[in-house]
Amino acid sequence: SEIRQELANARKEVRVELAKAKQELDTDNLRLDKGFQFGMHDAKTSKRAKADLAPAEITPQGDLLIDGKRQAIDASQRRQLLAYRGQVIVVAKAGIDIGQRSADAALEAVGNGSWVGLLFGAMTGSLERRIERVVKQEIEPGVRGICRQLPAMMDSQQRLSSSLPQFRPYA
Repeated sequence: SEIRQELANARKEVRVELAKAKQELDTDNLRLDKGFQFGMHDAKTSKRAKADLAPAEITPQGDLLIDGKRQAIDASQRRQLLAYRGQVIVVAKAGIDIGQRSADAALEAVGNGSWVGLLFGAMTGSLERRIERVVKQEIEPGVRGICRQLPAMMDSQQRLSSSLPQFRPYA
């Protein structure tokens, strides 16, 4: 019963932390200088280039801040910034949801039954098959959903990069 209580506490803690992360996505500035990259990139060059960039953020109001300074933008650019920010947040929240389902599945697999049953399941492969089934049925469709959203996000990022030169280094 002590182990079940610990697992219940772990589930609750994971849910609270992930809910907090979702809330922060909606209310905090979206960091750009450590963000998404699309397509083929040289990992060393890409990391070094990102490290040399000044901190940049998109606020919930659609302002672009570079090194803490608000950049001059017009109404169209603000709409593009808000649209891009919205797309990033949708993908990030989907990732959080997948993380939640993954954590729940792992805790469920470990938490069901006795230690003897858990060991037996691990030794016979039934635990692995159960986890694989959960991943295939619950996690994989969510990941594929994220993948389907990435081309539109990249297009949005590239349009924003074309219309707002200050954004270009962060695209």
